[in-house]
Amino acid sequence: MRDFKKIQVRQKAHTFVLEIYKATESFPDEERFGLTSQIRRAAASIPTNIAEGAGRATQKEFSRFIDIAFGSASEVEYQLILSHELGYLSTKQYTALEANITEIQKMLHGFAKALKPNS
Repeated sequence: MRDFKKIQVRQKAHTFVLEIYKATESFPDEERFGLTSQIRRAAASIPTNIAEGAGRATQKEFSRFIDIAFGSASEVEYQLILSHELGYLSTKQYTALEANITEIQKMLHGFAKALKPNS
């Protein structure tokens, strides 16, 4: 069993989720059940899948959950673009969040590569 709390990319992703929650507080009320909910769920899915994968019995299963986390990170990346273009995120907010999700994606990619046999 792996301790998900010690996995560096999970820690970074958790901090990112908190940033997303703060950034989306100012989104329009009509987006509460739309984009606000979607981006929050996708962001939270990243560390959630890392934690769930860490609890799996095999490295192959763990790797699959890291791949799912990467997919969620890609979803968030698009939702950040959309949020910025709709004017819900300032350029400063977008730039900071985009840099963080890119770093998380790189970390996930490296982690997934290390988990796969013959990598």
